Amino acid sequence: MQISNPTVIKLSKVISNFFNPLVSLLIYFFYYSYKNYTWSQASKKFLPILLLLIIPISLWIYHNVKKGNYTNMDVSNRKQRHSLYVFIILATIIFLAVDYFLHRQIDWAILLLCILLMAMQISNFFIKSSMHTSLNIYVAALFFAINPALGTAWFGLSVIIGITRVILKRHTTQEVVAGAMIAIFVSLAYLIMVKAIIF
Repeated sequence: MQISNPTVIKLSKVISNFFNPLVSLLIYFFYYSYKNYTWSQASKKFLPILLLLIIPISLWIYHNVKKGNYTNMDVSNRKQRHSLYVFIILATIIFLAVDYFLHRQIDWAILLLCILLMAMQISNFFIKSSMHTSLNIYVAALFFAINPALGTAWFGLSVIIGITRVILKRHTTQEVVAGAMIAIFVSLAYLIMVKAIIF
C-alpha cells in the first residue's frame, strides 16, 4: 500500500500512536472499572495493573530505546521484539500471581492476554505480527463481553489501526493479517470462556 498524501499519513500517525496496545488496554481497564467497581474498588484493582504491568513495560521499552537496544518505541525490529515479549509475558505472569494472592480469583482477561502474548512471541520467530492490530482486536473482545456495541465499534477501529500500520510502513499487510488471526483465535476463546462462566 503506497500512500503519499500528507494528511492521510499524519492522521495515520495520530491513530497509530494513540491506540498503541498499552493505551488501548488502559482505556478498557478504566471503562471496566467504571462499570463494575466503586472508586475504592477500582483503585485497589487498578494499582497492581499500573505498578506491575503498565509502568514496568513502559520503562522497559523507554530504557531499551535510550540504550539503543530497541530502534524505536514501537520496537519495530522483529529480533528486538523477542526480549520485549519475554519481559511483557513475565510481567503478566507476576501480575496474575499477585492478583490471585490478593483476590483469590483468576483474572481471565489478563490470563488470555498472556496466552495471546505467548502466541505472538511464537509467531515472531516466523513473521513480525502486528502487536497494535492484535492487542486492539483483543481489547475489542474485552469490550464486547460487557458491551457488544462498543466491542463491535472497537473491532472496526482495530481494522483502521491495522491499515495505519501498513500506511506508515511499520508492517506489511501479511504481518497485520497474522496479528489479526492470532488475536481473533484468542479473543473467541476468551468470549467462549466468559459465556461459560456466566451461564
